Parts: sequence; C-alpha cells; structure tokens
Amino acid sequence: MKAEIRPLAPGLYVVATPIGTARDITLRALDILASADVIAAEDTRTARHLMEIHAIGLGDRPVVAYHDHNGAAVRPRLLRALAEGKSVAYVSEAGTPMVADPGFVLAREAIAAGHMVTSAPGPSAVIAALTVAGLPTDRFLFAGFAPNAAGARRAFLRELSDIPATLVLYESPKRIQQSLNDMALELGAERQAAICRELTKRFEEVIRAPLGQLANDLSGRTLKGEIVVVIDRNRQQASAESLEDALKEALLTMSVKDAAQAVSEALGLPKRKVYQLALELEKMKR
Repeated sequence: MKAEIRPLAPGLYVVATPIGTARDITLRALDILASADVIAAEDTRTARHLMEIHAIGLGDRPVVAYHDHNGAAVRPRLLRALAEGKSVAYVSEAGTPMVADPGFVLAREAIAAGHMVTSAPGPSAVIAALTVAGLPTDRFLFAGFAPNAAGARRAFLRELSDIPATLVLYESPKRIQQSLNDMALELGAERQAAICRELTKRFEEVIRAPLGQLANDLSGRTLKGEIVVVIDRNRQQASAESLEDALKEALLTMSVKDAAQAVSEALGLPKRKVYQLALELEKMKR
C-alpha cells in the first residue's frame, strides 16, 4: 500500500539530489518533489528525468528553470509563489543546493521576505569526497572553484596555503592539470591530496598521492567527469608554530619519552625530531 503524501506547508524547500546514482535520494526528498506546488530547477531536464525514474508525476505543476543566467528574472516569480502561500521545491543539477550553486540568492531573499526556508539534506560531492579521500575530516574548508586565470588562481591558492584545515575544491577536467601544477607550486609538492572523480557513478575513481606526484602522473592523461580535489592541511606550518608550545605543556605532566610520543602523534611529526626538541626543552628547565 502506497504511503499517503501530505500537502506541504508554504515555503521554500531546498532539496538535495543525487550526484550520480539515482537511488541516492532520500524518501523525504521524493515526498517533497511529489507534492510541491512549484518545482524550481537549475536544470529542468535533469529534474524531470529524476522524477521519471522515481515515478513521480508532474500533473499540471510547473517546473521552472532557475540558474545563474536567469536568476534575476525568475526570482520574482518564485517569490510571488511563496507570497501566495505555495510550496516551492528548489533542486540543483546535482548535490546539495547552495553549495557552488545559484540558489543562494533565492534562499536569502525568501528569508528576507519572511518565508519559511527548510532543507531536505542528502547527497553532496564535498562530503562524499571527504569520506573517501583518506584525509582528516575533523576540520575542513570548502573553497569552491579556483579562478580561471593562472595568476589569480595562484594568488587564490596562496591564501589557502596556511589554513589549518583540509581543503576541498571543485575543478573541471579541462583545467585540472594546470590547477594541479599550481597547487604543487603554491601549497607544496609533498602535501598529501586526493583526486575524486565521478563519485557514486560507474567510473568512480580516487587517486591519492602528494600534489607533486599527482601533477606528474596525470600530465599525460585526460580526466573526464566531475572532479573534487581534497588536500591535506599544511602540517609543517601548523607544526612549526605549535610544536614547542605543545611539548612544553605535555612536559608538565609527562616524561620526555611520553611527551614526545603524544605530541608527535597529535601533530603528525617524526618522533625522533619531537624527541630531540623535548630533550632540549627539558635541559633548559634545569
């Protein structure tokens, strides 16, 4: 017996859609798509196809194209629908709306007008890449797309270099080689990274190596599909600034050996280097 779908309350529903595999969609997202008065989509063809796959009928409900090129012209129509007490579901071409997606201004103006804005969370290329990259996830920064121009891209990467977090960027197949070259130059060739391509799709691939090696190994290869680049934090910078302070604190309650081991594990540094500094700090206390 098919579950009854209740009418939606008026408001803007931000609906995450699959980034590859069509079955990666939540039951709540399907309910919203089945019952929203208006569906706004970054790509109407993709939205219609998704609904067809899941046997969701449109009836006489409108599917409105809303993207970077027509946002200013279409927003008043969607805001008018909200003002009339209708429910509007917004879906990006793939993934979670508002993440590298034109829906931000729509949501902001809906909030400013006093309308309910809620999320039906689900797939996200950022989170999917973080889960398979093999790099720390306790703190990360999503930096979107780097600039097209080489000089602006290098300046952009320099600004990210010392941020104490795992970096996540989107990149196109056409620019990935130039971007990897610049990343190795500005962030460090030895910095660990992962190229995550076609996530959740048939030809999913994750390539893990230092940036310099990635730039070299992929120089003769043409990558296809959606690409997410995940880059480890600058461990040398973070360690240089915090190593001595961390050791001083550890030595207050631990032996030299135990302090060196604890700090080397916490900062990801060679134990020998940390132990030598711990010995020096201990001698200075005498």
